[in-house]
Amino acid sequence: MILVDTSVWISIFRDKPSGFANAFRDRIGGEAYVLSRFNQLELLQGAKNENEWLALDGYLSTQLYLETTGATWRDAARIFYDLRWKGLTIISPIDCCIAQLAIENGVLLLHRDHDFERISTVRRLPEEFFQQESRL
Repeated sequence: MILVDTSVWISIFRDKPSGFANAFRDRIGGEAYVLSRFNQLELLQGAKNENEWLALDGYLSTQLYLETTGATWRDAARIFYDLRWKGLTIISPIDCCIAQLAIENGVLLLHRDHDFERISTVRRLPEEFFQQESRL
């Protein structure tokens, strides 16, 4: 199972010639993928207008989600704390929550966000930076 980060979804939704979306489908293959409620939050808050909000909300309502537990929040805060004490800064504490969900559930985190590479320096985070290969 693969947890797909918002950074990948944004690239898919913005992809007009479908090259990135096709590369994503190739990468996923037959593996199941899931989202987190954090992805839902980030995607919906970025909607450009009411029509985009409705389309995104409709799509996201059909997806599978990993849900947090009481420990998720504490452990995500600890990731942020450990990074800070190591002298590493990340853009969003939400990334710590997403990373913690991947760790708790033992799933690969597919992303396009360098914050997850930083997080992997303080946690055993199964992560993969997804980069579309150019097709010449």
